[in-house]
Amino acid sequence: MRLAIVLALALIPLHAQWRLIWSDEFNGGANTPPDTSKWAYDLGDGGWGNKELEVYTNSVENVFQDGNGNLVIRAVQSADGGFTSGRIKTQGKFSVEYGRIEARIKIPFGQGIWPAFWMLGTNIDQVGWPNCGEIDVMENIGKEPGLIHGTVHGPGYAGSSPLTSKVGLASGARFADDYHVYAVEWGRDRVAFLLDGREYYIATARELPAGTQWVFDHPFFLLLNVAVGGTWPGNPDGGSVFPQTMLVDWVRVWQFTPERREHAP
Repeated sequence: MRLAIVLALALIPLHAQWRLIWSDEFNGGANTPPDTSKWAYDLGDGGWGNKELEVYTNSVENVFQDGNGNLVIRAVQSADGGFTSGRIKTQGKFSVEYGRIEARIKIPFGQGIWPAFWMLGTNIDQVGWPNCGEIDVMENIGKEPGLIHGTVHGPGYAGSSPLTSKVGLASGARFADDYHVYAVEWGRDRVAFLLDGREYYIATARELPAGTQWVFDHPFFLLLNVAVGGTWPGNPDGGSVFPQTMLVDWVRVWQFTPERREHAP
């Protein structure tokens, strides 16, 4: 009997150890904005530090629920050749310190398209970037349709020299062809990156360049966006097609039971 109990416990799914503390399933009506109790907008242009081309708006042309359980973030090319898109965040509404942060997403594609699911430290207004820390749960650039990147940025290891890794699909398929679950499992002194439940990289404090500081032991908020152009992906070219849409089925935040550190706004 004791052996049977031990074997049964061993078969309990991983999430049985986690507690769901926040989520958005995007089950609102068609052409409705995301839940404003959970999400705020970044607005405007100016390149966002990366020489991006898009103007972020709060228009339902760019950010809306589709009525089929998805959030849509859509990059659109306007008649004058400019671009609009969407960037939403939980800043001021929800933040978390440590846990499993994950989203099921179908990303867009094409040269100059830059979708991301990521996190920033809540102290960004006080200490600036990169001192606040940045965790990129998933980034893709259109010229690499079969790769996604997981990255952390901090002071002395940001921009072109972060802690980072990338992964592709075993089939060699494009990520834009289907939904995938992008996640981090974040604890003290480590951030593990997962694709569809499989770990592919762990960033740790031990990897830091000499004289730099690990800045991931405080609350972070979540972001979702689709950028257009920029220093990393490059700009759209003659083969780029618009509009491009990112479909987000859900976003969920879990915490391991002994490490309960959710934060009110």
